[in-house]
Amino acid sequence: MKRKTITISSFPLFPLIIFSICGSFASSNKLDRGSSLSVEEHDSDILTSPGKTFTCGFYGLGSNAYWFSIWFADSSDRTVVWTANRDKPVNGQGSKVTLRGTGSLVLTDVDGSVVWETNTTSTDARSLELLDSGNLVLRGHDRTILWQSFEYPTDTLLPNQLLTKSKKLVSSLRGGAFYSGYFNLYFDNDNVLRLMYDGPDISSLYWPNPDFNVFGNGRTNYNSSRIAVLDETGHFQSSDQFQFNASDRGRGIKRRLTMDHDGNLRLYSLDTQSGSWVVTWQALPGLCNVHGICGRNGICVYTPEPKCTCPPGYEMSEPSDWDKGCKPKFNFTCSKSPDVKFVPLPDTDYYGFDVIYNNNASFNFCRQACLDDCSCLGFSYRESERLCFTKRSLFNGYKAPSFPGTFHLKLPISLVASLKPTRNGSDPECSGARDQLLVGSLTLYDNIGKRVRWAYLYWFASAIGVVEILVFFLSWWILFRKRDVQSTVEDGYRMISQFRKFSYEELKNATQNFKKEIGRGASGSVYKGVLADQRVVAVKRLGDVYHDEEVFWAEVSTIGRINHMNLVRMWGFCCEGKHKLLVYEYVENQSLDKHLFSGDFIEWRDRFRIVLGTAKGLAYLHHECLEWVIHCDVKPENILLDKTFEPKIADFGLAKLLQRDGGNSQFSRIRGTKGYMAPEWALNLPITAKVDVYSYGVMVLEIVRGIRLSNWVAKKVENEEQEAELTAFIREMRRRIQRGEDLGIEDLVDKRLEGKYSRKQARMLVEIGVSCVEEDRNKRPTMDAIVHQLLEIDDEPKLPESDNED
Repeated sequence: MKRKTITISSFPLFPLIIFSICGSFASSNKLDRGSSLSVEEHDSDILTSPGKTFTCGFYGLGSNAYWFSIWFADSSDRTVVWTANRDKPVNGQGSKVTLRGTGSLVLTDVDGSVVWETNTTSTDARSLELLDSGNLVLRGHDRTILWQSFEYPTDTLLPNQLLTKSKKLVSSLRGGAFYSGYFNLYFDNDNVLRLMYDGPDISSLYWPNPDFNVFGNGRTNYNSSRIAVLDETGHFQSSDQFQFNASDRGRGIKRRLTMDHDGNLRLYSLDTQSGSWVVTWQALPGLCNVHGICGRNGICVYTPEPKCTCPPGYEMSEPSDWDKGCKPKFNFTCSKSPDVKFVPLPDTDYYGFDVIYNNNASFNFCRQACLDDCSCLGFSYRESERLCFTKRSLFNGYKAPSFPGTFHLKLPISLVASLKPTRNGSDPECSGARDQLLVGSLTLYDNIGKRVRWAYLYWFASAIGVVEILVFFLSWWILFRKRDVQSTVEDGYRMISQFRKFSYEELKNATQNFKKEIGRGASGSVYKGVLADQRVVAVKRLGDVYHDEEVFWAEVSTIGRINHMNLVRMWGFCCEGKHKLLVYEYVENQSLDKHLFSGDFIEWRDRFRIVLGTAKGLAYLHHECLEWVIHCDVKPENILLDKTFEPKIADFGLAKLLQRDGGNSQFSRIRGTKGYMAPEWALNLPITAKVDVYSYGVMVLEIVRGIRLSNWVAKKVENEEQEAELTAFIREMRRRIQRGEDLGIEDLVDKRLEGKYSRKQARMLVEIGVSCVEEDRNKRPTMDAIVHQLLEIDDEPKLPESDNED
């Protein structure tokens, strides 16, 4: 394999050889045709701009995820300004970037698959160069630019980099990650530069102010050139007449304009002494003006920092992930007016999704309009202007003292009654920090009322000296106690995901000396327990394989940061000498195998939900986690079911806890269960996420058929005839799929369903299962692609009365 060459024409040959032997202390700004940059040498295999401002190469996050990126060399955090493969990180072993003889720049993963490439195939591209501007360019033999990174921005615009109608800046999904997020800076069809939230549920413009028209915002839509640029002095101007200046305007300062993950557009200047960035301009002074920042039903509040909260009667859909917003604690049905009640939320509104807009409307009219509409979730009323807005969806919620109205939230009267004790006391559901930026609290509105009452008491106490002294001492005592409790909590909990370290004695008491065993596997035994706070948990005692305490701590902290509704939640751990335990949430309905292969019956709609939920959980582990967790033991025994039969993947982190050779993708011992193990294990090939895809495929076929297909595989060593039967089954299914023939679904689907299933869904599941068990792992789909396939048929009817035909 060719590597990048360094041309230093003024140096004699001998010193050049010495430099090469010593590992090449210098770096080049040029990669010649036929040469490569290797991920294994990511610290030295780099391109550096002539002025040493920018560096290009493999940028690593987590333990095994790398991106081909450009970053500021002299910023303390090596701030990335461009990424080629932002949504598809590559492996830390075997990945490389090559300027091929065809003229295209190609990024390949460990298995040789192409992850990203330039559109310059069959060109005369001779070299790849990193310029002082931060622009990465492919040049032809006559030095013409054939391709440049400036034409394909990610979330950052550099000085003299043009933003045109064909480009946009897309935020990262969260801080410290590169994956594409939901906030965009782009030129709209009316030639106006805008910020937009483009989330999974809605799209909503929020800058410039959507309450004003184009001219009211000081813009023009007459200029169709659609071009904007930031110059070297910190002056930005756009063809729609929008412009601004950096607060430190002047030359000689390194700057970047970034679409940040929180939805705000900011201009940064680099402090060369500290290497840190200083904000010198931002589009929005308050983050609560950013749409979508708190997800569906969420409300953004200044406290004074912007934070997210759920309204009364709602709770976070996924802890620590405000993108998913809040979900109701109730099922809304079309109820008569006596069955519902409105809870007022002062100074609060949800932007958009208005059903009725009325000028000069009375409060009673507005209230009745919402009562008469089954889909109405609440109404906003502005008393001073007599304006009425009823809402069918609750997005873009915010609370601000300047808002001249009240939002009236529609709730079942039974739920409103149950909320009253919570208002009068402390909120039992109040949790610690759930996110680095946004922290929720269900009792926010009650706390506002409490602050008003305390303010009144303090005013009254100020008039009575003696009472004031008593209040002072009482306040001091409460503060002391609070600080003491806080310090204790902080010692036990990490600020991410409420992750706690337990003592061995605590878990011994919680499980009554490990009395009730509820499961056993290769990694250890699982016991049911009840914590001091009455939470029911599952406690796993790990075996002797986890002897390295340093590795255990590092890996467990990684697992603690992983959070998804289809993964069993880990609440904490214990690491005391030989005692190493993991504490998980307790899942009520046991594992999938207990239902699927026994007398218990699972309806089709639940089977499909299990298939989809499991796919979502694995896709999260494979594609979203910076640590790239590979489960390595996907099977029905490791799929737990909650009370609504929503699947939760268990043991998803234990693969990471096993020792690996140098942190690469080759595990030092075989994992998995016979019948679900991919051929890679036996062939001693590098282990990738495709081993989970194989196991998932076997499980999907089992869910459709309702029997242990994996038993056929397990017996193949003893009975060659059984092996031929399984091979013949897969081959025949594959042949029928390729020819578009009838699969004979009636003979494949579990007879216990008595024909009550969706034929279209059943056929899709068989096709997915067969594609997942391909011997060639490169032919297997990714979990992300499987999720997309399943979502397309998620709303299919489940019963044969409405689905009789193929």
